[in-house]
Amino acid sequence: MADSTQTKNKRRPARGGSGAGLTDEQNAESGFTASKQLSESMQKVMVDLIELSLQGKQAHWNVVGKNFRDTHLQLDEIIDAAREFTDTIAERMRALHALPDGRSDVIAETTTLPEFPQGEIDTAEVVDLMTERLEAVTGTVREVHDGIDDEDPTSADLLHEVLERLEQLAWMVSAENRVPKKR
Repeated sequence: MADSTQTKNKRRPARGGSGAGLTDEQNAESGFTASKQLSESMQKVMVDLIELSLQGKQAHWNVVGKNFRDTHLQLDEIIDAAREFTDTIAERMRALHALPDGRSDVIAETTTLPEFPQGEIDTAEVVDLMTERLEAVTGTVREVHDGIDDEDPTSADLLHEVLERLEQLAWMVSAENRVPKKR
């Protein structure tokens, strides 16, 4: 008999996923199809965006300290942006006949973001942690950008929007802990 702890924590394998049985005529969607490299590059961005939204929520629930309310609300902005961009990237992938994979185990295994600490976290530390994560996502976007642009400039345009907003958010968040330079 299996240990009850093992049984309780073991995930059931997925069922289904074979799709509807369409005829060739019904399934005759055509157009540009992403290469394996383009699909993998877009997947990397999507995974990091999903993880950013999850870590942003973890921070949102557990932030404490000075400027709590401002930090709490700023985290909402990050989460909203990450979720919106996740959907945009995933839908672009589908438009290019690629299959986005946002399952939790895939996210945990493939994200470039470091784990987020558990428990209450001071606002100043949350600012630094979220700045680091925003910069990690923009790093992923910049890493894959040129290859994506070579194959599909339209997808690269979406990455420009991601970069613009996340870099702006990184600047705004990091400003919470900065002090002016002496003149």
